[in-house]
Amino acid sequence: MKIEHIAIWVQDIDKVCEFYRKYFGGVVHPIYHNPAKQFTSRFVTFESGARLEVMHRPDICLTTGNANEEHLSFAHLSFSVGSKEEVDRLTQKMSEDGIQVIGEPRTTGDGYYESVVLDPEGNRVEITI
Repeated sequence: MKIEHIAIWVQDIDKVCEFYRKYFGGVVHPIYHNPAKQFTSRFVTFESGARLEVMHRPDICLTTGNANEEHLSFAHLSFSVGSKEEVDRLTQKMSEDGIQVIGEPRTTGDGYYESVVLDPEGNRVEITI
């Protein structure tokens, strides 16, 4: 069994897809639009086969008062880049490109070597070995 894909609600599909393409080598697929539901999405596929569905609908907002309603974001995504050196290199590159680094490369209490950045809409992305 494997996870087929993870979906995220966003405001700007193209900006978010470009982030995952540029920094994590994702292949951005053609846009899908359902005008009846005002729903738009794009898939981003990564080398491992994992996929991220980046979705937008104008009525989905950042926060809601109802736990049963859809809202923007997720807790975090984690990308394994293979080595401490690559965690350091990619984090430095993102910092130079103006991406907000909210957790510098470090070994966490549970033994992960990681950094944490924010994607263009403020979603947490962990970069780990």
